[in-house]
Amino acid sequence: MADHTPPALDFDGLRPPSPFLTERHDGWRSQLRSFVDTHIAPNLAEWDAASDFPDSLYLEAAKAGILGMGFREDLGGTGEDIDLWDRIIFAEEFFRLGSGVVFADLATPWIALPPIISGGTPEMLDRVAKPVLAGQKKIAFAVTEPGGGSDVSGFTTTAERKGDVFVVNGGKTLISGAMKADYLLTAVRTGGPGMGGLSMLLIETDRPGVTRGPVPGLQWYNRNNGWLGFENVEVPVTNLIGVENRGFAGLAGQFNIERFSGISATLAMARTCIAEAIAFARERQTFGKRLIDHQSMRHKIVEMIQRLKAAYAFLDILVWRFQRGETPVADLALLKVQATTTLEHCARESLQVLGGRAYTGDNRVERIYREARIFVIGGGSEEILRDLAAKQMGF
Repeated sequence: MADHTPPALDFDGLRPPSPFLTERHDGWRSQLRSFVDTHIAPNLAEWDAASDFPDSLYLEAAKAGILGMGFREDLGGTGEDIDLWDRIIFAEEFFRLGSGVVFADLATPWIALPPIISGGTPEMLDRVAKPVLAGQKKIAFAVTEPGGGSDVSGFTTTAERKGDVFVVNGGKTLISGAMKADYLLTAVRTGGPGMGGLSMLLIETDRPGVTRGPVPGLQWYNRNNGWLGFENVEVPVTNLIGVENRGFAGLAGQFNIERFSGISATLAMARTCIAEAIAFARERQTFGKRLIDHQSMRHKIVEMIQRLKAAYAFLDILVWRFQRGETPVADLALLKVQATTTLEHCARESLQVLGGRAYTGDNRVERIYREARIFVIGGGSEEILRDLAAKQMGF
């Protein structure tokens, strides 16, 4: 007879079973959880308050085989025998704590290094890829612009070729890792308007004319999130990554990885919120009985779980389709919207369950609530992604 014992309503139990996850994936999850619990969890409150974390964490992540996940062994990586689930599990484990102060910077090499490895020179691999994967140097993916946001076709940062150099002018903003980066994989306009005129260029941050600073305001990550300025920055033509004026194809592939990471992070944080709300509701006494014994509270929690399970079912099938070689861009855009709106709902409702406890500073829900909104905006806002989906579906 099948075991009908319900799963524990904790972080792990709230993840619906998936037919696609294997024992190898379980091992990777254990490796990540050990790293997070050892190196991040004891320091997270301090790092969150400081909006920063020490550079030594990059070195620890490299030693643990986390920074080099999925990269070639000859470059210092762990090997290329990974799949999308490995990246998803990475995001889940880091955001189990609501650790936005750390995640984006450690995950940036996934997005910034692959185009360099596939389209850069051997010299560039030795000078850039190896030290980045060793945790000795840092790289950022410089795409978003102040006036363009997610509208890649409207980017205005230019790279004009003059002899054996490109002269770069323009600016970027909300760039993860900008303040500490040694290298920038930068989207620049080398041709005419639209998608067809974009290229990818490696720019060293110590070049004359490169300026940067932190982005003030609603800080969700850390002080390493910043803006970049380029004023007549001369960059060797040999720093061109891939084919001139054909950089969008590489950007599109990296955006898909970024969106899967964001989706995974949001659903992990939603699980944490729900788990904390359930644990509190089981202990908290109101009007002579536990909070969870009130029907309205049970319905609130069940609705959160319902939304979460629907999003995970969508995620499982979509990862399966991508790994079969499909590229269902419309569905990925829709899932990103569904996942982020699910997180916003769960963060709000979990705060409602916790009530005043949410503002005592000793629970993860308060931190997650602060971090939730950026996911609805970053990596493509709801409006941009819904419009993208409509265009992909032929509207």
